[in-house]
Amino acid sequence: MENNLLLCILVLIPTFASSDLLLTHVRNIKKRNADNDLVVNGMEIYSMKIASKVTSRFAHNVITSRAVNRGNVSKEVFFDVELPKTAFITNFSMTIDGVTYPGTIKEKEAAKKQYEKAVSRGQTAGLVKASGRKTEKFTVSVNIKAASKVTFELTYEELLKRQFGKYEMFIKVKPKQLVKDFEIEVDIFEPQGITELEAEGTFITNELQNTIKKTFSGKKGHISFKPTLDQQRRCPSCSESVLDGDFTVRYDVKRTTPDNLQIVNGYFVHFFAPTNLPKLSKNIIFVLDTSGSMSGREIEQTKEALLKILDDIKEDDFFNFILFDSEISTWKETLIKATPENLDEARKFVQQISAEGLTNLHGGLMRGIDILNAAHEENLVPKRSASIIIMLTDGQPNVGVSNTQEIEKAVKKAIDGRYTLYNLGFGSGVDYGFLERMALENKGLARRIYPDSDAALQLQGFYDEVSNPMLIDVELNYPENEISDLTTNSFKHFYDGSEIVVAGRFVDSNQNHLSVDVRGEGAQDALSYTTQQGAEQTAQAFQEQQYIFGEYIERLWAYLTIEQLLEKRITATGEEKENLTAQALALSLMYKFVTPLTSMVVTKPEENENEEGIADKPTEASPAYHTYASPPTWYTSVDGDPHFIISVPQKKDAICFNINENPGMILNLINDPVTGITVNGELIGDKRANSDAKVQNSYFGKLGIANKHLDVKLTVTPERITIENGDDKTGFTWLDSVTLQQAGLTLIINRKKNLVLSMGSGVSFVVVLHQVWKKHPLHQDFLGLYTLKSDKLSEQTHGLLGQFFRPIDFTILEIHPGSDPKKPDATMIVKNNELTVTRGWQKDYRRDPAHGVDIPCWFVHDNGAGLIDGVHTDYIVSSLF
Repeated sequence: MENNLLLCILVLIPTFASSDLLLTHVRNIKKRNADNDLVVNGMEIYSMKIASKVTSRFAHNVITSRAVNRGNVSKEVFFDVELPKTAFITNFSMTIDGVTYPGTIKEKEAAKKQYEKAVSRGQTAGLVKASGRKTEKFTVSVNIKAASKVTFELTYEELLKRQFGKYEMFIKVKPKQLVKDFEIEVDIFEPQGITELEAEGTFITNELQNTIKKTFSGKKGHISFKPTLDQQRRCPSCSESVLDGDFTVRYDVKRTTPDNLQIVNGYFVHFFAPTNLPKLSKNIIFVLDTSGSMSGREIEQTKEALLKILDDIKEDDFFNFILFDSEISTWKETLIKATPENLDEARKFVQQISAEGLTNLHGGLMRGIDILNAAHEENLVPKRSASIIIMLTDGQPNVGVSNTQEIEKAVKKAIDGRYTLYNLGFGSGVDYGFLERMALENKGLARRIYPDSDAALQLQGFYDEVSNPMLIDVELNYPENEISDLTTNSFKHFYDGSEIVVAGRFVDSNQNHLSVDVRGEGAQDALSYTTQQGAEQTAQAFQEQQYIFGEYIERLWAYLTIEQLLEKRITATGEEKENLTAQALALSLMYKFVTPLTSMVVTKPEENENEEGIADKPTEASPAYHTYASPPTWYTSVDGDPHFIISVPQKKDAICFNINENPGMILNLINDPVTGITVNGELIGDKRANSDAKVQNSYFGKLGIANKHLDVKLTVTPERITIENGDDKTGFTWLDSVTLQQAGLTLIINRKKNLVLSMGSGVSFVVVLHQVWKKHPLHQDFLGLYTLKSDKLSEQTHGLLGQFFRPIDFTILEIHPGSDPKKPDATMIVKNNELTVTRGWQKDYRRDPAHGVDIPCWFVHDNGAGLIDGVHTDYIVSSLF
């Protein structure tokens, strides 16, 4: 469904360290020479070119940037490029004074040791990171000597997908300085012929408008954008560049027939996109999370999107709403036709939706499937119609059936291949891997919805993609004895404005003809025909060889095959998963694609401190970290001895500190005067003092969580959980499995593991139970506290943890060896303080109380001095409540 080619150029930015992700440390900075606008901090980028060749939707992109050090000392220069998440990097090289340092693509495991070695030194070895909704950033830095020149060249490839009737190439341009020779050049070759071609930029001024050159005729199209130095200036006397924004190219091809077959050198590609078909009616179930965590902006944006969607639903469609929190509720008991009267009633229902309670995701989905099943069995909906389930959630199942594997099995069995399931994950609190697996198992896909001001538009935009089904049960059948290694050739739905692409390899590499049987079910009757491509047509289509790069159809086939193998691998297990992995890995290495199974090792000159970097392919389920462990969810916590972990999501990093205090001391962790929520923790020590330790261990042995507005107090120890509501008191042990609900509060106890407490504002706490061997000579049981949805607390929240619920920023400088060779030290600038910090790890026990998961972080010494407000003794309180 992602149909944009995204090419974001943020190249060669020699700048001083800053909180801006694009600004990075440059050594020995000199002031800019006022007489030369092209030189910034001693560096001149004298050429930057983005060249794209698109042949039959397959894009081959080369980004080349050249710079020279005009200073008299060595400089560190950065090459930053943002790429589409769906692209595969195929090549990278740096050339310094005529010497080329290439990138080498290897199996990920082969690069793992190099990666871990660099991380242990505190260096940023991961060269590719998720950087936006649709992009990931590739970054390389290198030191170059005075008067030396460097050339960076990056190549990547991607299949352009069609959406809303057009192919789109999205180019984000942000060079950050004037460039003498800046150019974007796009050459398009489409054997079917080009019907329309357009280009626009958000930063294009009237003066720049004429610099976009666009031509197309027949099968060829050309776009160029080459602004002069003066045209790049924000104003005639400015040295800042106006090149800062989006540059977009869109086009479509001529369609005289429903499909197009192309054959080159033993491979074929089949494009299928019929037009002018009558639209199928659709039966759509919206399954919506209305739990407490959706309260506030999330639920309001969801309602805004639903109201706009209701304006677009057609009168032949059928629909219904299923809401799930702790309970399941439906708008109607059956699917309802979208008459004007029913749509008016639905709008009133949507406007009254509110959010509270827990997340019974399983119950909501099963109710939606039951309603669809009943509608088909009772012939309430047309036989020729498309049935779709769209599920939206911002959290994870925590009531009813909460085991995700059980939910996947139940949903797959209930749908039984009859309907398409689309899962939308709102924000970062979802288990995206679970949502993706469940959608793929049911012929759909998952999409992340980002919790920004345009979330309603994101939701509506996804609906628009699937709102116009034209065909169901589409099959493209090829002669089995002629074809090997065929990509997916059956599709549940074909949507208006999209395109189906199938590629394959011939058994006989000399074959140059093909017949295909096409089948599908339309709104009025079945679609059935045979299409053919002969040798003469193939040869005639490719006379303009200068527009074609290499074995493009073979690479298109490899790209599509790898993409689909990786997708199938998500839902596979055991031997099947191993086989899919082996196939995808072999193709990735053969065609030199950086995929989730391969890494590119980038080698630098010997004088660079970080001589090697690893370029990995992030996945949507784990975009935040480039480690080989499962990535963390962003939250703030305290656990262990006691170790505080402060998430800094905008940095994709964390800060840690310990508090060393005596047993019996009570610390204020969270205090929010607006919501009335407080959390305090009482420390316990070991059973006896450890004579070998300089600092004695201490842990949280008792937690007190209170909400004065609800008049509720929860006391948690490793033995008991007690809840006081006014004069009423209820007690449980950790041997109980409990779900307790009352006004504004939900408590779930997961036996001998953890408890989850959700308050009316939407904030949630997870308390993890740590149990040690009862006869252990030193240690005793203790507790850990993890906060979820902390943004639901007010801006006045404080406490050892609470003060960090507001955004915090920091800058790391001067990484250098520390006392432990595996843990480098550095200088941290935070809250206007300059601190010495150490790179290390702390344990996150939320998912695995026994072993935990290592979270890399910068450790602040001396009880968090300089990081926390005041000193740690300011947070000592006299009682738990």
